[in-house]
Amino acid sequence: MKKEKKTHALLFLLLLQFTLGQSDYAPYFYDNGPSSTNGNMALFSISEDTPVGTQIYILNGTDPEGDPVRYGLTFEKGSKEYFRVEPKSGNVTLIQELDREKQGEISVLVSITDGRNKVVETVRVFVTDANDEPPEFQNLPFIIDIPEDTTSGSSIYRVQAVDKDMGSGGSVSYYLQTSPFAKFTIDGHSGILRVKPGETLDYETTPTHFVTVVAKDGGGKYKGKHQVLTSTATVTVNVIDAQDMPPSFVGTPYFGYVYEVSVPGSEIFTVYAKDGDQGNPNPIHYSIMNGSDGVFDINNTSGCITLTTYPSLLKNELYEIIVKASEVGPNEQLSDDYDITTVTVRVVDLNNHPPTFYGENGPQSKFEVTMYEHPPAGEILRGFKITVNDSDQGANAKFKLRLVGPSRVLRVVPQTVLNEAQVTIIVEDTSGIDYEKGATLSFKLLAVEIDTPERFSATADIVINLLDTNDNIPKFTSDYYIARVPENSPGGSSVATVTANDPDSGPWGEVKYTIYGSGSDLFAIHPSSGVISTQPWTSLDAEVRSKYNFYVKAEDSEGKYSLAEVFVTVLDMNDHSPEFDDKLLEKTMIIGIPVRVEAVDDDAESPNNVIQYSIMTADPDNAFDINADTGEIKLKPYIKSMEIVQNITKQKDCKWSLVVQARDRGSPSFSTTAVVNIDITEATPLKGPMAAFLMKSRDNPMKALGMVTVIISTLVGVTVLISTAMYMRNSKSNRIMPARRIIRRRPRDQQPWTFKMPNITFNHPPPPPSAPSLPPPPPSNTRPSERPRAVPTISGALASKGSKKAKSSRRKEGNISSALVSELKMKLEQKIIESNQGYY
Repeated sequence: MKKEKKTHALLFLLLLQFTLGQSDYAPYFYDNGPSSTNGNMALFSISEDTPVGTQIYILNGTDPEGDPVRYGLTFEKGSKEYFRVEPKSGNVTLIQELDREKQGEISVLVSITDGRNKVVETVRVFVTDANDEPPEFQNLPFIIDIPEDTTSGSSIYRVQAVDKDMGSGGSVSYYLQTSPFAKFTIDGHSGILRVKPGETLDYETTPTHFVTVVAKDGGGKYKGKHQVLTSTATVTVNVIDAQDMPPSFVGTPYFGYVYEVSVPGSEIFTVYAKDGDQGNPNPIHYSIMNGSDGVFDINNTSGCITLTTYPSLLKNELYEIIVKASEVGPNEQLSDDYDITTVTVRVVDLNNHPPTFYGENGPQSKFEVTMYEHPPAGEILRGFKITVNDSDQGANAKFKLRLVGPSRVLRVVPQTVLNEAQVTIIVEDTSGIDYEKGATLSFKLLAVEIDTPERFSATADIVINLLDTNDNIPKFTSDYYIARVPENSPGGSSVATVTANDPDSGPWGEVKYTIYGSGSDLFAIHPSSGVISTQPWTSLDAEVRSKYNFYVKAEDSEGKYSLAEVFVTVLDMNDHSPEFDDKLLEKTMIIGIPVRVEAVDDDAESPNNVIQYSIMTADPDNAFDINADTGEIKLKPYIKSMEIVQNITKQKDCKWSLVVQARDRGSPSFSTTAVVNIDITEATPLKGPMAAFLMKSRDNPMKALGMVTVIISTLVGVTVLISTAMYMRNSKSNRIMPARRIIRRRPRDQQPWTFKMPNITFNHPPPPPSAPSLPPPPPSNTRPSERPRAVPTISGALASKGSKKAKSSRRKEGNISSALVSELKMKLEQKIIESNQGYY
């Protein structure tokens, strides 16, 4: 039973399959006709100017069973693929540019399938024409040869152009580009080129013509627009010369010359003519028609004119020869075509003599004169007697004169000469004729022809020997001299050497030196060598006077002179020892407050007057320190109270002593000593706010000084306000109040002195000397303990020797409070004095 059931099922399946196979039909395309863009592309056409990417067709078909269909599009192997189809929609797109002229028909395989059955059809797509091709000329290039005598209206050539387009776009017409000088026309349909009616060709004027022909198609559509395409080509027309022009002379007018050295047969000039028909020229025959007077002949073939006699036999200076040029035709016959020209022949002198210079005794090439230097400008140098001559005639005897030498010193007159002239030499720059620059001046006098090809020339040497005059003033090598001499130098020591130069010669160049001025009595100068030295009896001392300035004079034998200023600085030597005011000094010292000793060194300059202090011995020992620069003595830091002092000393009055040495820093160094007795005391507690402030400020005196300054400034301000108020009140009441004048005294060690020029009488009063300013003195770096010194100036200011500083020997007495106040007062006064020094 089971086997039978399986057999029935198999038979049913076979029957079902047979039934379905009998009803499955293949799909097919719709045929919508030749003009349809929907179907199987049969009889479809497309314009060649269709843009790439355009949808050009829709493949359209169906399946009888209604199944969905898909489309395909292929090309034969090896052919270019122009289209692509979208399988589902059947949209066909152009993917390659079309060109009907290259391929007018495209074979395409289109297919449709329902997935089981596929139908493939071969169709032809026609490419239609668009006007995209311009006409193309055939048989290029166009080059033609035509005779010059071609008659107007004659056909000379036929151009041809072909257009690959169809219809009106493929038709061609012709025309010429317009030109005002056009000599040709063209038939618009046939392309036949002709000589324009009424026009003739001329080889001599235009041997070649270039004619531009334009070929135009009939126009047509391209990419939706109407367009007309053209092409151009050039036709080269070569004109062949014909014998229709007479000969003509070239290079006229003609000039020839006969010179005095010419001989019979000498060539005078050669004429040249050429046939007007250059394409095929004929030979030229030359002949003289008139004007030769039998003394000239011409070569019939070359046109060379020659002299037939000697120049001395010529009767005229000017000949005009008429020459004829004729064409030689066939059979050596002279043509009736000819040309005539005139050859002008001038009989001239030959330039065979150069210019020549002459002196009193004949030709001369060197001229010499002796004269004084610096003649006035414009003066004629009469010592020269020069004549120049050229024995030629006319233009051959014309030449120029010029001097070669130091520029613009001399000039020559005249500058242009014809035949002969007397030469004059004039001074132009008197400064250039200077004996000191050169005892001899040399020039070259040139005579050069200017209008001749030979340009003969002559040269003469001009030598001027100069005599010297006293035209220079002795001049110092410097406007001022600076000398330095050590003090205490022995009398007669050399200080400096001045030098003046006078370029004049002989006695005029000899210089004599003299010296004068304030302070010059200590110095002497050698009249010839210029060596300045101290007087034999003089001993210079820097402490007495350290700066000298005076004048030196350089004078020649005629009294011409110049001045210079001499500045002498006396260099300080260490010849003084430091000195204390007294060998025994009494000081009172409050514990914590230093005392000061001071010594003075009378030397003039640092480091000779710079003092260094030191303690030699002390009792008790090791109780004091001293400031080496200021001389301030203070107790050792561990001595802070009287108890410590009493423990050190055995004396009840607490009076200690020490030996202080003051040594200068000169070389060699000098020193001195003084015994300093110091009474040691201690400050007692003070009462009141001021005392408390002073006690607090004893270790800082500048603080106390500042407070005192503030108090004084306040008092001064109040005084100014009161004075101003009184002044305003007095002004309103028209009362005249006495004015207060504050006179500041100049420090005693800065006493100015002035330098007065002594009265010296010269033969010629000298101009006031002007010495250059010396650089300003360096800024003062003196310490407060040093004596201020006046800075010498160029005018001779000299500071007198300063006195020693006043000693502060007042002993502090009274209680501790009064001693502290006194010390602060002293510091304040000293600070005010130092501040005011800048105003003096």
